[in-house]
Amino acid sequence: MGEITLILGGARSGKSTFAEELALNQKEHVTYLATADCRDGEMKKRIEIHQSRRPAEWGTWEGEPRDLPRAVASASGLLLLDCLTMWLTRLFLSFPESEGEDEAAWFAREGEIASLVRELCGSVGDGASLIIVSNEVGFGLVPPYLMGRRFRDLQGRMNQLCAGYAKNVALVIAGCPLWIKGGGPA
Repeated sequence: MGEITLILGGARSGKSTFAEELALNQKEHVTYLATADCRDGEMKKRIEIHQSRRPAEWGTWEGEPRDLPRAVASASGLLLLDCLTMWLTRLFLSFPESEGEDEAAWFAREGEIASLVRELCGSVGDGASLIIVSNEVGFGLVPPYLMGRRFRDLQGRMNQLCAGYAKNVALVIAGCPLWIKGGGPA
């Protein structure tokens, strides 16, 4: 299995910029795995900012959320997934159980999402490495509504799952990375 690096941080912490710098310093072909779903003008501007920072020679994958593990399995070189949170959001919102009162039904759907995350992390081939950018949501307030709490909990559990697969994990705060597992990609 290829090497995984997880980059965590809060909103506007500099995690994406740091991950892009890591990718630029590697001597491999980079494929950017874009997971955002453009639904409004504000998101369109955010996507354009990310696109403008990427070198023209980088490849880009944009697709359906459930297709991401297969895309990773078939790729080589350096893969930069930005970001796990947007990918999880799209999966989360695809299930009506995410806002229903039936906890058992929701836990079954969360189990399906966890299976996809395991598949994603396990699909990094020997000829590839994967940098995953993700939001650290555990430092914030507890959301006042069920759907928000479920997503926060899902995000935290999936971050833990990815960290278990990762050789390297960094937390980015105010643009400064702190390696909390490993010492960064070789």
